[in-house]
Amino acid sequence: MKKVVLIGSGGSGKSKLARQLGEKLKLNVYHLDALFWKPNWVGVPKDKQRKVQNDLVKKEEWIIDGNYGGTMEIRLNAADTIIFLDIHRTICVYRAFKRMLQYRNKTRPDMGEGCSERLDLAFLKWIWDYPKTKRPEILKRLQQLSEDKQVIILKSPTEVQQFLEKVQ
Repeated sequence: MKKVVLIGSGGSGKSKLARQLGEKLKLNVYHLDALFWKPNWVGVPKDKQRKVQNDLVKKEEWIIDGNYGGTMEIRLNAADTIIFLDIHRTICVYRAFKRMLQYRNKTRPDMGEGCSERLDLAFLKWIWDYPKTKRPEILKRLQQLSEDKQVIILKSPTEVQQFLEKVQ
């Protein structure tokens, strides 16, 4: 595990797992939300997102967390390990609420500076709909990649913890 991609719904625990893996494996962690959101939730244009990711994946070792479906292929193709947090949507929604309360009027460590934590109906809907709108295509793509890459699908917080305990 030298080039690791973490994907999954909002609230699935991507950033937390990325930090924990980074510590255990002594790898640099790159949170796409921190790179692609400027103050006051101004998004970085797609062409800049592509350039940043193309530069990141050229490095010898990394962990990158985030979805960004329009540029996901860059990371999936370059990774040796892909971890999909396939966590139930009720847990993800609960965690999104919890995170909003924890970081209310603050910027969380894995977010772009000047982006105070917020929770809106569109984001909650995205989380709730993720299993039917995003998950099927991700699973299909991961199946295609599983011959060439290590694909790990974790379906519960317990599985995530067990996985972390096994990582050397």
